[in-house]
Amino acid sequence: MDVLIVGAGSMGTWFGEAVDARVTFADVDREVAAAAAERVEGDVTDLEAGTTYDIVCLAVPMTRVTDAIAEQAARAERAVVDVSGVMEPAIEAMRRHAPDLERVSLHPLFAPERAPGSIAVVRDRSGPVTDELLAALESRGNELLETTAADHDEAMESVQAAAHAAVLSFALAAESVPDGFETPIYDGLRQLVRQVTGGTPRVYADIQETYDGAEAVADAAAAIAAADADELESLYREATAGWRDRGDDRPEGGSGSDSE
Repeated sequence: MDVLIVGAGSMGTWFGEAVDARVTFADVDREVAAAAAERVEGDVTDLEAGTTYDIVCLAVPMTRVTDAIAEQAARAERAVVDVSGVMEPAIEAMRRHAPDLERVSLHPLFAPERAPGSIAVVRDRSGPVTDELLAALESRGNELLETTAADHDEAMESVQAAAHAAVLSFALAAESVPDGFETPIYDGLRQLVRQVTGGTPRVYADIQETYDGAEAVADAAAAIAAADADELESLYREATAGWRDRGDDRPEGGSGSDSE
C-alpha cells in the first residue's frame, strides 16, 4: 500500500510514522517535505505532480482542508483520508471529489509527541484499504473513537474552542504573583497556560476561526464579573449541576474553602 501525505508538518509526519505503508510527502515547502520523508524513510513529490497512490491523506490546516481535497483527491486510487481536525467540511469535500473511493476522517486527540492516544474516526465509506490503515493505527496503541462528523465538530466547540479561549483568557488576564502564593487551582491553570502557549499560534487561530465556543466563554466571564454575591452563588450551583449532569465527579475543593 502506498500513501501520499499532503502536508509534512508534525501531524503529517506522525501519520507517516504510524501507518504501515510506503509514504510520500508533498508540501508547499519542499524542504519540510524532505525532512519528513527522511524521518520516515519515505519519498518526496510535488503538489502539482500527477502520480497516483492507493491513499491520499490530507494533513493540512483545517481552514485549508476542503481546498486541498479538491486539489489532491484525483491522485487517490482507492481512498481519501484527512487528519485536519474538522470533519463535516472534510467529509462533504471528500464526497464531492472522491464519490467512488473509500473515505475516512481522523482526528488524533493528542499532540504528535504524546502519541499514542485516542483518535476520533468517521468512516464515511469504509473498505479494505481504510480498514487496514485503521488496524495499523490501532496496533500502535491508539484507541479508535468511532463517531459522526456532526457529533465530533459539536464536541470540538467545547473541547477545543472554549477550552483554549478560557486558558488564553486567563493567561492574558492574570498578573504575576510572588513565589509561595500559588494555590493548586492557580498552579494547574499556569501549567495549562504553558502547554497552550508552547504550541503553534496559527493552529489555535484556525481552531477559533473554525469552531464557535469562545463567545460562550466571554459571556460566562461577563456574567461572573457582573454578578453580586447571591447571583454568583447561583452561577456556581449552575456550573456544578451542569458538570454532574455530564457524569463528572464533583471538582476537588468543592467545599468552597480557601484551600482550593
